[in-house]
Amino acid sequence: MPYRGTVIRLATIGTSAITERFIDAVGHNDGIRVDVVFSRDRRRGQVFAGKMGVAEVSDDLDGLLASGTVDAVYVGSPNGAHAAQARRAIEAGVHVFLEKPATPTADEFAALMDAASARDVVVFEGMRNVYDPGMVAARELLPEIGEVRLVSFAQCQRSARYDLVLAGEKPNIFDPALAGGAAFDLGVYPLSAVITLFGAPGAVAGSLVAIATGADGAGAATLTYPGMVAQIAFSKIGFSARANEIQGEAGTLTIDEITQPRLITLTRLDGTRVERRIDGAENNMVYEVARFAGLVRGEADAASDQQRTLEVLRVIEELRG
Repeated sequence: MPYRGTVIRLATIGTSAITERFIDAVGHNDGIRVDVVFSRDRRRGQVFAGKMGVAEVSDDLDGLLASGTVDAVYVGSPNGAHAAQARRAIEAGVHVFLEKPATPTADEFAALMDAASARDVVVFEGMRNVYDPGMVAARELLPEIGEVRLVSFAQCQRSARYDLVLAGEKPNIFDPALAGGAAFDLGVYPLSAVITLFGAPGAVAGSLVAIATGADGAGAATLTYPGMVAQIAFSKIGFSARANEIQGEAGTLTIDEITQPRLITLTRLDGTRVERRIDGAENNMVYEVARFAGLVRGEADAASDQQRTLEVLRVIEELRG
């Protein structure tokens, strides 16, 4: 049943930098607010809540979910904990916003979808680039380049925590037991962009580069479509600033940044160029928060959002073997 209250009341799970960005994004949206910070470590939760200006703190997740004081929960905990925490919220009749990746496997997310449908709540994965106005602009420009034949998207950003791996440690983001690794942390962005624009691929091939922790540090994939292929690359142990491309028979689109498109250039066969600069929010999580709030209010159906998440997870499963 769509939410009919005045303001969607949120609780957050997680006290990392990404949760800070989420709370900031919520603050730029009307009709939704963060009321409670949850942390198993109450002292840590109090420090985080004070920093973020959130009044309430809880260290009892089930009690919080059953209290009736929150309508939705943001799950920003380590990837491996997402499914169990989301399931507890859904069973309590609470809407769920999952930080990417939604869950480590497609089956886990499909189970959450079924549970959410049964409880008439929303389960949603935040994927900031697919809701960004830059991605909307890219879709609008696609007809200008004719039949699309080759796509090349990448997200390669060396993590400072890789130095810990090189020193013999196992930080969470590189711990395979917590679903860490480059595919889940960065690969989901170019994969989500391709699947948003072109749908699910017919076939997937690729490889992952394993690092000392057993997690993937980098990888590449080829997604096959009728008459088209998409090349995807991602890395947390190297860096690239190259543009992303969509090549058609009549021209090419280049996109400056696949996580936050702000400059899209159309180059036609005759060499003429058209630049479209995107005036978007600095913290583009604001758009995924707006989408989630709209879904909770019943302004749209979550089926397409959920299907995209499923398809991305299925591709990653193909790569992981």
